[in-house]
Amino acid sequence: MGIRKDVPDFFVYGEPSRMLDVGFLHVETVMARKLMHFGQVAPHKHPMMGQITYWFKGSGSYLIEDNSWSFSAPAISFVPSNVVHGFKVDPASDAIVISISDDRLAAIAPQSDLDLEASTFRAFSEADASADKIATLLDMIGSEYRERGAESEKLLSGLIGVVLSLIGRLGGAAPSPSASPAVALGFALRRMIDLHYRENIPVSDYVERLATTAYLLDRAAKTVFGISVKEMILRRRLLEAKRLLLFTIRSVEDIGREIGFEDPAYFSRFFRGRTNCSPSEWRAGNLSKTAE
Repeated sequence: MGIRKDVPDFFVYGEPSRMLDVGFLHVETVMARKLMHFGQVAPHKHPMMGQITYWFKGSGSYLIEDNSWSFSAPAISFVPSNVVHGFKVDPASDAIVISISDDRLAAIAPQSDLDLEASTFRAFSEADASADKIATLLDMIGSEYRERGAESEKLLSGLIGVVLSLIGRLGGAAPSPSASPAVALGFALRRMIDLHYRENIPVSDYVERLATTAYLLDRAAKTVFGISVKEMILRRRLLEAKRLLLFTIRSVEDIGREIGFEDPAYFSRFFRGRTNCSPSEWRAGNLSKTAE
């Protein structure tokens, strides 16, 4: 199937794609949205957000890109951002779905044994004790998310890291995003931007470092993420600014310099242009939300 322009992008299933908050996390069951899909979720993808899906009852078929599996619960998958997936399940089926923003996954990655740029699907045998371990952890995640939400950020991230590591131990066949040259280049670009977005280097430097052409790099960015290379860099700088504003007490001027804006006024114009408020206003408003 591959990633095509006619495959819809969603925030969570059925809701239009939108920018994610820093450290975004969402937990719900598949059948919480049954009136939208009735057990048949058409192929779709999520920009900038990966998903863990654990089927704890029922059976059906699960699709990742151009591969599909027939399964009976328990079964689990991890799908990175921008990977096409969908399913058809019987009416008695249900699953826990954990949606995690790419920035939060990047923070979890050093503590995880799973390749977070590759898709994984695994159905468990009756004798496999790993299913019980994962089910217990996912129950804990769901309970913490419902009861404490953002207040449990560290605990939730730690539990998710353990779940991802257990998935990594399981193995399981699934298509990697690197199967397509354009998708492989898109993910390589994102890794390169993570390393160099603070440096104000031009797009031509990314082209040279990735040994490609400007046309191919921009096409890869638009194929995988739906935006240009330049826009990817700017969004990464904005994301880091939001992280630092929300999770540190550093000054606005210092944060601007950290992400490559030597002129505080220019940083403020950049931030306001993308959020409709100044860095200080955004910080105050979001700190008050997390305190509620």
